[in-house]
Amino acid sequence: QQLASCSRHWTRHPVADKNLHMTLLFLGGRTARELDCLCEAAVNLPGEIFDLQLDYLGNWAKPRIQWLGTSCIPPALPRLVDRLQQVLAPCGIEVGERHFVPHVTRSRKEKNPLVKAGLEVIHWQVRDFVLAESVSAKEGVRYDVVERWPLGGMARSQPARAGTAGQSE
Repeated sequence: QQLASCSRHWTRHPVADKNLHMTLLFLGGRTARELDCLCEAAVNLPGEIFDLQLDYLGNWAKPRIQWLGTSCIPPALPRLVDRLQQVLAPCGIEVGERHFVPHVTRSRKEKNPLVKAGLEVIHWQVRDFVLAESVSAKEGVRYDVVERWPLGGMARSQPARAGTAGQSE
């Protein structure tokens, strides 16, 4: 709620509340076999619950994206991203060498994107991570959760997937 409220405060055209998320790795279109492998590998992925403090308004000027990020990246976040990359390799999924910038996209096609440090902190306790599929719809893109994995050593014995087609994050 706090994240959605902030998004509405700083832009006239915010991303829909239900679409607010942080992309750990962009996977693009993948085969069912690749996604099955990823889901099986992620079941036992070690990771700890952590607190993410969102306090920085940033942007990418060329695509005109306004985002909310952090001035202090908790060590558990890049560790989680690194571990995800490691489990993807045996599945034949290459994600490239993109520099990870933790952020939540607040708006797209922003006319005058801002940069502002020192915002009132939004605390986000990260307890899990998901595989999400981006789905193009008449009203715009939406993100459907395909699978969810808890952090903190509470691995499930097997994934319970909802579907696999299209773009995945």
